[in-house]
Amino acid sequence: MTTEAVLTEATHLVGPSWIAQKACLEFLVRGTCALVPTTQESLRRIVPLMEKYRDVPMDYADATLVVLAEDFRSDQIFTLDRRGFSAYRTARGKAFHTLP
Repeated sequence: MTTEAVLTEATHLVGPSWIAQKACLEFLVRGTCALVPTTQESLRRIVPLMEKYRDVPMDYADATLVVLAEDFRSDQIFTLDRRGFSAYRTARGKAFHTLP
C-alpha cells in the first residue's frame, strides 16, 4: 500500500524521464501496490505528526505513510528515507522497521 503523495514524490525522484515515471505509474496500475486515498480524518492526524517531527523534518508524504501504517497496524515501511523513519514512531511508540 502507498499514498498518492508518495507516488508524486517517487515520480519526481526518478527524474524527468517519461520512461522512469511511466514505470512508477505502471507499478501501481498492475496492482502491485494499492493506492490508498488520503481522507479528512487522516489529514487531521497528519498535521500534528508533521508538527511533532518538524525538526527531523517529516514531509507530507512521510506523514501519509505513518498514518497509513497506523491504520493497518503495521510497523514496516518501504522507504529510502532511513534517517526520517528511524526517528518516527507509531502511535504506540514503536519504531518502524524499514525495508529494503
